Amino acid sequence: DCELMPSEEQSVPKIKVGIGFVTGRKSFQKVLKTHIFHWEESEVPGKENISLCLLVAYDLKYSNTKSTDYTNVSKEVLTLIDETYFIDGAAIRQEISHLETEGVIDEAQAKLLFGNGYAARRNALLYTAMKNNMDYLIFLDDDEYPMAVTKIRSATAWSGQHILSSHLYYIQDADITNGHHCGYVSPLPHVKFNDAMNENDFHRFVEAISNDAINWDSVCSIMGNGGVSYADIAMLATDVAEVVDEVNHTKFISGSNLCINLSNPRRVNPFYNPPGARGEDTFLSACLSERTVLRIPYYTFHDGFSAYSHLMDGVLPVKLDNVQADSEKITTRFYRACIGWVRYKPLLLFITQREQYELRITEMRENLSVTLPKICAYFGSDSFMNISKEFERYHKNVTKHYNQFLEGQDAWGKITEYLSKSR
Repeated sequence: DCELMPSEEQSVPKIKVGIGFVTGRKSFQKVLKTHIFHWEESEVPGKENISLCLLVAYDLKYSNTKSTDYTNVSKEVLTLIDETYFIDGAAIRQEISHLETEGVIDEAQAKLLFGNGYAARRNALLYTAMKNNMDYLIFLDDDEYPMAVTKIRSATAWSGQHILSSHLYYIQDADITNGHHCGYVSPLPHVKFNDAMNENDFHRFVEAISNDAINWDSVCSIMGNGGVSYADIAMLATDVAEVVDEVNHTKFISGSNLCINLSNPRRVNPFYNPPGARGEDTFLSACLSERTVLRIPYYTFHDGFSAYSHLMDGVLPVKLDNVQADSEKITTRFYRACIGWVRYKPLLLFITQREQYELRITEMRENLSVTLPKICAYFGSDSFMNISKEFERYHKNVTKHYNQFLEGQDAWGKITEYLSKSR
């Protein structure tokens, strides 16, 4: 653990750190509690000069919850938090009205940045954090836990991860820090190839819908481990962060285990996703050419099927279940992920590989045409044919979505300029 601040005797202002959740599950309370208690347990010199602020953008419709499921934080957690911000639709509309009244953005721009979807809620957290003079904002997910799992022979080994303090140490020299992920990270199930679909068929399909952050070698590794991603033991043993290199004009990050430096709002970029799609972290990645992005050597465990919440009660399994493509739940998760990927890939190609866009689209179309019937046969569902329809729809609207992406950047620039002047 390293010192984050000068000593208290120097009478410097406190560092304000936002802890942000975009959530629709009341189980986020348990995840929050675990992170906060990890923070309290960590031995960080100068911790008394750090102020923790909780920001929660919640969706009541996602899992039929009520507002108190988010706002009723336990007293033992609240004693360790200095400020709380709970952001629902009414709070967002109030801030939009304020920005429009001040002449910062207009109604159309507000809809682009703060309308619907994950990107909009993430932007609401970013805006709230900057408006309230926070120095850093750490994004956490409600299904990711501050621990790492490794595989030693036939058993698993677990280690706690100090996520909050680690980000605060490394973010001082970066615009963004992003940790690693283990557990059930990928929606790709373990596939046993057969006559209906061989390895080459699945390879072509994955290459068609995935992005540069996913390659066939990593897919094979995950499937070889039964769909589980294990933490790298060598990575856990180091304390050195790696600079994230640019690939096709993109510095790939993930949306959680992520910290954004807010000390200069003009260097903060917004999230964006095409309507009805995901990929908000990927499109932020495409805005980071002039930013310093560090990958820090700390993991979170992704509980993609919400099957291991008992981990936060101290129950550490000695074996993790394989993700077999033999249930409706797993097939549905894989299908939804494929739809999400194919909806945002045309825009990603348009932004990052403009000169090769038409060629890449043609390749995607051909690969999907050949492989989708085999995917349907293997998983026993014709619904996978919708992937081709969604691909064509989002390809048709790629120019429209690109213009929205640019307009959102421009509108966000007006907001950050406004906040910088009033900061």
